[in-house]
Amino acid sequence: MRNAIDNVDEKIIALMQENARINIKDIASQVFLSSPAVTARIERLERNHVINGYHAQINPEAIGYSIKAFINLDVDPIQKKELYPFVAACTNVIECNCVTGDYSILLEVAFRDTNELDNFINDLQKFGRTKTQIVFSTAVDHRNLPI
Repeated sequence: MRNAIDNVDEKIIALMQENARINIKDIASQVFLSSPAVTARIERLERNHVINGYHAQINPEAIGYSIKAFINLDVDPIQKKELYPFVAACTNVIECNCVTGDYSILLEVAFRDTNELDNFINDLQKFGRTKTQIVFSTAVDHRNLPI
């Protein structure tokens, strides 16, 4: 179910996606509302989980993570109770998705080198069969969704 957002909310979201550090006063001037009105709208968008958080976008290579990979994992449903805490505890796991197809889990991971990746895959294989793809380059990085 889509949350009810109007054109002003869409403009606020677009401005914040462009620059999450934009100040309320600047947003207010661009949407022709008072600062308290903009603050109230942002709080409502947060409460309704339209806005889930604010993050610094980090370049992984700049902090030593030169290996990005996608790991497919074929895991029995009963093992998910064990798997989810395992991957949640691994800070190298960027994202974990339950998917359709030949494999039931798709992980996005980042590691400093292939030895670290290999050790993680070895640990992961206690849950099931894996298939790993190491990323050479990224043509389209994570981006904002159109409003």
